[in-house]
Amino acid sequence: MRRRVVVTGLGCVTPVGNDVGSAWQALLEGRSGGAAITRFDASNHKVRFACEVKGFDPALYMDRKEAKRADLYTQYAVAAASQAMADAGLADGRGYNPLRTGVVIASGIGGISTFEEQHKVLVNSGPGRVSAFFIPMFISDIASGVVSMRFGAKGPNFTTVSACASSGHGIGISFRSIQYGDADVMITGGSEASVTAMAMAGFANMQALSTRNDDPARASRPFDATRDGFVLGEGSGVVILEELEHALARGARIYGEVAGFGMTGDAYHLTGQPEDHEGLQRAMRCALEDGGISPAEVHYVNAHGTSTPMNDPNEIRAIKAVLGAHAAGVNVSSTKSSTGHMLGAAGAVETIFTTLAIHHGIVPATINLQSPDPECDLDCTANTPVHRPVAAALNNSSGFGGHNTSLALVRYRD
Repeated sequence: MRRRVVVTGLGCVTPVGNDVGSAWQALLEGRSGGAAITRFDASNHKVRFACEVKGFDPALYMDRKEAKRADLYTQYAVAAASQAMADAGLADGRGYNPLRTGVVIASGIGGISTFEEQHKVLVNSGPGRVSAFFIPMFISDIASGVVSMRFGAKGPNFTTVSACASSGHGIGISFRSIQYGDADVMITGGSEASVTAMAMAGFANMQALSTRNDDPARASRPFDATRDGFVLGEGSGVVILEELEHALARGARIYGEVAGFGMTGDAYHLTGQPEDHEGLQRAMRCALEDGGISPAEVHYVNAHGTSTPMNDPNEIRAIKAVLGAHAAGVNVSSTKSSTGHMLGAAGAVETIFTTLAIHHGIVPATINLQSPDPECDLDCTANTPVHRPVAAALNNSSGFGGHNTSLALVRYRD
């Protein structure tokens, strides 16, 4: 028998708040993280705004020497994991067996700011001046390694890299690791710190980004007829997944339950997807089947919802194909309208928001949705949160390369 898996801890660093409470409140108030870039001089860039994390202090979570040897994406991951472990009541090292506790922190890009900085050193000063810490600061798996050392977690430990589906895969594989007995506790999520000159230029030159330099706060507008691209975001989200009996034995608070997971590939295009997003359809169907959930039980879909011309109507068509007639009564929203697109961290932060929607009975809104696209003809929860019981929800992620994931979460019942 597969073991039940529950969510017992949440932690995040986002463009709208550096902890779960402030980020969730910002979401409910309809605030946007979009603003002019401060991380570097973007004056000669096509796109000069992003959803940056603001006011982050790594010293709250790491000593100065450790922080200096960690890329910003790792700093974000340590912060989010520390919050999540504290929230779960596990931060003091008690309540879990290190040999049965694992870590999967996903990242789509890893330490790109370190790469850019050290490339400049190589070009300007020669190979002898490249930092000895360059490789362990840059590689995408190092956040998992650092978090595992922080908490002594010696169970499954790796990272998943599948572009913007990275943390969907990470949480899904962590869920399976507990289901099938490889671990009792998993510290899992994703982290990204890609608001850098090279990343911004690359995304802008492939025409993926919104170019609303004069209106950054309203540039991310999923499902709106005037959308023109995504807004790059950054940050980290980490959830603590725990085997149900393990959580009950220590009296843990349970936010919700992960019931099912689906993952598929499009085998179609480098950056696009088929019009009906057939791969995402299969991922959602797999998640529902895996969790024993009928379409009629789904009340909310936290959509991938990137605010790009192609993704949004394709995803709506996929949701309608999977949920059928029931889709008309489901709330769909894209929290990327507030946070921007956090790439490899997106699925993790959106898993947190989906879990809170179930826990509190509040569906967060899609902000900036003023002129609904006729092709996005479901209830996209425009601008105002909706109070409703949420028995089951889907959280979708897709990534360049044709990667799709869907997580099915449900209200916990004993």
